[in-house]
Amino acid sequence: MEMEKFSYDNKIVRNFALATMIWGVVGMLVGLIIAFQIYIPALNFGTQYITFSRLRPLHTNAVIFAFVGNAIFMGIYYSLQRVCKARMFSDALSKVHFWGWQFIILCAALTLPLGITTSKEYAELEWPIDILIALVWVVFAINMFGTIVKRREKHMYVAIWFYIATVVTVAVLHIVNSLAIPVTLFKSYSMYAGVQDALVQWWYGHNAVAFFLTTPFLGMMYYYLPKAAGRPVYSYKLSIIHFWSLIFLYIWAGPHHLLYTALPEWAQSLGTVFSLMLIAPSWGGMINGLLTLRGAWDKVREDPILKMMVVAVTAYGMSTFEGPMLSLKNINAIAHFTDWIVAHVHIGALGWNGFMSFAILYWLVPRIYKTNLYSKKLANFHFWIGTLGIVFYAVSLYWAGITQSLMWKQFTPEGILQYPNFLETVTQIIPMYMIRSVGGLMFFTGVIAGVFNLAKTIKQGTIEANEPAEAPAREVIEKGTGSETRHRWLEKRPLQFALLATVLVLIGGLVELIPTFLVKSNVPTIFSVKPYTPLELQGRDLYIREGCNNCHSQMVRPFRSETERYGEYSKAGEFVYDHPFLWGSKRTGPDLHREGKKYPNVWHYLHMDDPRQISPGSIMPSYSWMLSQNLDISTTESKIRAMQTLGVPYPAGYEKTANDDLMKQAQIITDDLQKNGAPVTADKEIIALIAYLQRLGVDIKGDLPADVKGVK
Repeated sequence: MEMEKFSYDNKIVRNFALATMIWGVVGMLVGLIIAFQIYIPALNFGTQYITFSRLRPLHTNAVIFAFVGNAIFMGIYYSLQRVCKARMFSDALSKVHFWGWQFIILCAALTLPLGITTSKEYAELEWPIDILIALVWVVFAINMFGTIVKRREKHMYVAIWFYIATVVTVAVLHIVNSLAIPVTLFKSYSMYAGVQDALVQWWYGHNAVAFFLTTPFLGMMYYYLPKAAGRPVYSYKLSIIHFWSLIFLYIWAGPHHLLYTALPEWAQSLGTVFSLMLIAPSWGGMINGLLTLRGAWDKVREDPILKMMVVAVTAYGMSTFEGPMLSLKNINAIAHFTDWIVAHVHIGALGWNGFMSFAILYWLVPRIYKTNLYSKKLANFHFWIGTLGIVFYAVSLYWAGITQSLMWKQFTPEGILQYPNFLETVTQIIPMYMIRSVGGLMFFTGVIAGVFNLAKTIKQGTIEANEPAEAPAREVIEKGTGSETRHRWLEKRPLQFALLATVLVLIGGLVELIPTFLVKSNVPTIFSVKPYTPLELQGRDLYIREGCNNCHSQMVRPFRSETERYGEYSKAGEFVYDHPFLWGSKRTGPDLHREGKKYPNVWHYLHMDDPRQISPGSIMPSYSWMLSQNLDISTTESKIRAMQTLGVPYPAGYEKTANDDLMKQAQIITDDLQKNGAPVTADKEIIALIAYLQRLGVDIKGDLPADVKGVK
């Protein structure tokens, strides 16, 4: 048998491993900071760039795309070469991929604290960065598929199946959700509005979890867990069922994030049904992973790498059971908008992604540096302090979430809300936030210990940049005899495999999205709903810049407890001019959809200057800079023009006179504020924000500003 000699590229694996460690520390440090900030708002030190609402998307992006993203590429670049028995397709593409991804992360780290954001969860980066992400992803895809095509191993191992599904699905999700009309270099408006934007966003958001945080890690589980345990995967047949059922069912489940909202009922029901079905393939994967360790439990007790993997796979099982349970309407009615959801997310993020990433690092780094792990005791410390940190973090927030929901819904025997002041629920759970921050500190301590351990391991070893290997030549391997199953046939054909996976993934998305866009009755219009005035549009963009949607929802659900507290429930037709939608996913503060005319202008002015002078005990930070910063009205014309392109019915040529109307409305609000003792001028940002807040929810009451009523 003819053997070919070649080498594996360990240098690119080393680069992604180092980036994983660095960004892991950065991302989790930001998370720890905001865990303290949420109950000590003064920790932003009066600086607009490090408020909770601006740092929160920085934290999620840093952890998901910087830490976890680099861990994915590290794991794939190492394992793919070995299961294909081939060097990566192109060393040059590997380098472009690495440095391109780090540049994207740097762009996110700069733009998000500056308030440059689309506001869409897990997709906050603005349009130039979105384009760069797509280009770098294409580079990665070419490199990966090129490697698979030139492989020396006839059949594609199960890990490769999950890698293929990740690459094709993330590309589709990112492109569809990121479609937008650019306004300026750092500002765009979503191509979709209201209900349609919400559906597309959570089709993306849920499946970003599915195909960025789950499928690549399942692929790595199928490679690294058997390697660490020294045992084969428990069941090949179960892996086939696991893979195909998972990628088909997952894509349908996005609407379960929008239960009891203005989304059409049929879409909500589809999301619930497919979420429940997801338990089967998800637990199939968990069982396949855990049963691979049969006969190796003595090794698990001694090996911190395997202990981390066991907790990671168990956390995956817990999260993928809890997710379908949260998609049941009776449970969702209790949990949605509460801290319960934050706990649920972090079981997956810290347990599944965090522990699996570090387990792979502990296994992989000593091998490419030809040495042993520096300290097994330190790795065990990392495991135990991290596990305890997850428990403290999750349990405290589960408690907080249940407390929030019960207090929001509690009525007295006389039939009135027992806690009408939203702030009462906030102050009640501050001790839980304190415990959460302690849990976060414990997990972060483990991360620091892990990075130190790995750094010492690297220092005592020497990188084998080009690891020598040999394998049978491709021509020899391809000669086979005997019958084979259909799946075995498919495993030899990456193009057909990728096409089939893409078709299965697209079915669910198309079934949900096409009717929502093409069937007009899914988003009924309301005649009294009119476009925002130029001043309100500018105010809405300031609301987005400051990240207010991270703490406030704009969706009153059809529960008596919510209509009593906030007003009439929200309707689909109210959001037809909202590019993007701002329904939110968490209520740290009260819902704002019926905020308009609820309080006088001066209340909002004082509240933004210092929330505690209006609401003693509030944990909202001050936004005092908005009282002194001038509103940039140079963008008004381009913003109106972009909205017209999206179908918002501003009169033809209105963009030329929009600033005249803006100044008229600003002066009316300013005069009212000055009359009530507020020292402000009409050119300040606070005026635009107040205009937007006072507009929220007033359309269906017919209480519109005079200059809006004439818009057809």
